[in-house]
Amino acid sequence: MNKEIIDVLIIGAGPSGCVSASYLSNNNVQVKIIEKTTFPRYVIGESLLPRCMDHFEEVGLLDCLKKSNFEVKRGARFIRGSEICNFDFSQKHTDGWDWTWQVPRDEFDHVLAKETIKKGVDISFETTVENVVIKDGYSEVTVKDTHGVVSVIKAKFIIDSSGYGRVLPRILGLEKESDLPNHSSIFTQVKDIHRPAGKEGTLITFDVLETQVWLWVIPFSNGNTSIGFVGPTAFINSFKGNSSEIIAQLLELSDYYKDRFRGVKHLFTPILIENFSKSVKQLYGKGYALTGNSSEFLDPVFSSGVTFATESGLLAAKLALREINGQEVDWEIEYTKYISKGVAVFKSYVTEWYSGNLQELFFFQPENKEFKRKICAVLAGYVWDETNPFVTKHKRIISNIAHLIKTD
Repeated sequence: MNKEIIDVLIIGAGPSGCVSASYLSNNNVQVKIIEKTTFPRYVIGESLLPRCMDHFEEVGLLDCLKKSNFEVKRGARFIRGSEICNFDFSQKHTDGWDWTWQVPRDEFDHVLAKETIKKGVDISFETTVENVVIKDGYSEVTVKDTHGVVSVIKAKFIIDSSGYGRVLPRILGLEKESDLPNHSSIFTQVKDIHRPAGKEGTLITFDVLETQVWLWVIPFSNGNTSIGFVGPTAFINSFKGNSSEIIAQLLELSDYYKDRFRGVKHLFTPILIENFSKSVKQLYGKGYALTGNSSEFLDPVFSSGVTFATESGLLAAKLALREINGQEVDWEIEYTKYISKGVAVFKSYVTEWYSGNLQELFFFQPENKEFKRKICAVLAGYVWDETNPFVTKHKRIISNIAHLIKTD
């Protein structure tokens, strides 16, 4: 059996894994990534937030992305019937990036992985983690490649960036039920042959069909568009037929988009994910840390997935570097408390979106520009900015303002 000894093993070559590996490689750490698939491969999460641009820039992954000519995302549009609310990332409370991208994740992740390899990081594709044994000072990870060859990797630290695969939560028994409602999603990509010219054809849009049911539309620069529906699991499951037929039925609920996407070609069979929100008992343990969706998977309504992945991936890499260099790290304070604070903010916004309170704020006229600037900063991913009351008072501020609107 082959045996390998390294400093840090990363599970998963998505954005979180590549950001972690790039940071560690930049700091002369011996790092290896295990990835169960081969790239390019399809994965959900095509809409980014400006906050993640900071992470790509810090670890030296921004330039390769800029060369790829992805669709620029300067904000987001929300539609409810005839009502429209536009957020412009240049008009936000928190200083930071004013734009990001809308990306086909197969191409986007492939660009990141190739650049990470150029940095000298070894990525073993089509390799799965079979078992993990945590020992004093190191872990033994058993992996198997596509040819059935089994190897053991001895690592001082493991960063689990496996996303929805949730490798360590599954192997170490860390999974727990999310406290978010049971929602499901069905989605695909289409040939956007009826895309309007100009700005309208480039806008990422969230179309509210019912209070708890919405459609995303994410146009890409290659002419394709991602569309997906999110709603209570019982609602999604009430539609009959195969996945393509269900998508067609759901599209008829959208007055704004049904004509544009009626009868267009699907680039793959639509995918259904039921009860997608996930959680874990802990974000770290002896010799490991969980990042991104391998720890907490939130509702996709605010596109927070990649940003949490890169935020936690970069922070985990920084703390792991300190730990393997013999420095003391308070993982509870420096990692769990920090990441959980941002997750809690987005959880409040998800909860208040489905209660209808946040929708009341979005579509209220005349709009309050100062409130909108502060909410926009949250939607841009700057959920750790404690100068923003819509961050620090997230548990009550939305419902309080919505109550005032309703009683005015």
